Amino acid sequence: MADNAAASPAGDDDGLDVRLRRERSVSSSSSKRRRHLQREHQQHWTGVQLRHSRSRSASRFPSRHDTTTAVDPQRAAATDVRPLFWLVALVSLAWSLYQLPLNRVIERRLCVDYYRVHDPSVVEPDGSVREDLCKGDAVQQGLGRIQGVMETAWVVGDFVMTVPLVAVAERYGHGPVLLLNLVPRIVLLVWTFAVDYFEQIPVNAIIVAPLFSVFGGDCVFNSIVYSLVSSLTDDPVLRATFFGQMNAISSIFAFQLGPALASASMSLLLWLPLWFGIILLLLAIPVMSAIPAPPRWSLAHSRHQHHDHGDYQQEGAPLLSSQTAFTTQKHPHRYQGIAQAISSRFRAIANIVASYPLNFTLLLCGFFLTSLASSDTKLLTQYISKRYQWKFTSVGYLLSGKAIFNFALLYFVIPAILRWRRRSRTKGEDDDTETTITYAHICLVFSVLGAMAIGLSSTIWLLVPSLLLYAMGIALPMFTYSLLKSPAMLPPPKLRDGDNEGTAASLERHHHDGQQGEDARFEIAIAASPLGGAQLFSIVMLVKTSGMLVGAPLMATLWVHGVGVGGAALGLPYFVSATCYGLVIVLFTRIKETGSV
Repeated sequence: MADNAAASPAGDDDGLDVRLRRERSVSSSSSKRRRHLQREHQQHWTGVQLRHSRSRSASRFPSRHDTTTAVDPQRAAATDVRPLFWLVALVSLAWSLYQLPLNRVIERRLCVDYYRVHDPSVVEPDGSVREDLCKGDAVQQGLGRIQGVMETAWVVGDFVMTVPLVAVAERYGHGPVLLLNLVPRIVLLVWTFAVDYFEQIPVNAIIVAPLFSVFGGDCVFNSIVYSLVSSLTDDPVLRATFFGQMNAISSIFAFQLGPALASASMSLLLWLPLWFGIILLLLAIPVMSAIPAPPRWSLAHSRHQHHDHGDYQQEGAPLLSSQTAFTTQKHPHRYQGIAQAISSRFRAIANIVASYPLNFTLLLCGFFLTSLASSDTKLLTQYISKRYQWKFTSVGYLLSGKAIFNFALLYFVIPAILRWRRRSRTKGEDDDTETTITYAHICLVFSVLGAMAIGLSSTIWLLVPSLLLYAMGIALPMFTYSLLKSPAMLPPPKLRDGDNEGTAASLERHHHDGQQGEDARFEIAIAASPLGGAQLFSIVMLVKTSGMLVGAPLMATLWVHGVGVGGAALGLPYFVSATCYGLVIVLFTRIKETGSV
């Protein structure tokens, strides 16, 4: 029962819930009384949101005499989002510093092993081989296979543990899960150094490190971060701007500063970027302590803490607050175990997916296909190095130049266009959903053309403009994530509102025992409310991870086959990506036609 209670929208509505259940159990209850109770519950839910907004405002700008001082919500949201931006920057930069050395470490070990068997004369006295000799098909196919296995292992562990870890995050706070998420990243960096430094370790042993993604990988990290960003504002333009800025920060650190810094430091020592990455991940720990607790976490705990601490005292607390740990230790009976929490999370996901309209399903299919298509970016370093016979350090500098364009596009150009469009649009011209889908279509067209152009680029001078064309579609996540809070994606009003007689009747049709139906409605209402984005983003990240789970081995297989054939076949992964992006255009056109259902 504690787990069901945790799904309620607020801690002080116990009496209302009991009265609702009692009302359903009495066959002679009048429909007028039922409407009165449900209207009372809806008014209480509105009061919860108002108290939450005041509590967050007071925590940002405390006053000595008045803790409910009104503040500009946009300015407050901009203040709260900064620690999240710093966290994304540090993790993205550390991850980028890992990519180039990883490719070179695997290539170097495979190259040395190959020439020791086939041509020992090219092996230097110190056991090294010139990098230009390592671009042969045998070495590059081995590199592609190992990279494919590593990527698949990383995604599988991350996918399996997303729901359990998100359930833990919502029950005990997101801070511990974010801390745990750093463990596999640090292990990857340390183990890559060990494989490079100790020749006794076989090169295939490098695939062990990605298995640590069971402690959380990109899916878990993005589920938490995107839900936190989404909860900061209800304004669609501001939310899309935040998503764009976060993608821009990730782009500049992962694709500009990261490759450039990795290339420069690799020229000195191959493993130097790995240790820089470890330092950056350690610096992320104090940044996590500055992130305010998400509203969804407060709702999950409010029922337990109401009687002891009053209304929503935890809403402004940092993620790594010691008060959270104290509460867990002081009241262990309030938590019924991780297994039940995970089971509750699966039920919540099933309820949300079953209740949401066709538009939401089409959007999830779009997330799956775009995630599958974007798996080609993992091969871009190998693709440039193999097809144009470039060293990895030179590839890093080229990717840094591309990232400058990405950053300018995401951080300045796209937000400016969105603000201009909002000011110039006449009232009633079109809705935010239609406009957002139009922008997504534009990004998808650029992605299709760019992926095709990259696959067809026979020289480096053709590749450079192709990369810029492909980068024009990088703003797609700004609009797809923003669509999650669109009215066209929400469930029917009878399932998410509590002020009409049809709610109880529809719930009784879903569940005969009453209590499960109420739990389902609470989960749907929370997910549809401004305070409940975590569940939606967990579902989206699971779908995206499924796309990566398919895309990682598929792209690796296509790459290995393309290397064996040679010529234009090297671009095979990018041709498949273009096809996937084209399918998403068709899906999003269907969303446009159906509208809100």
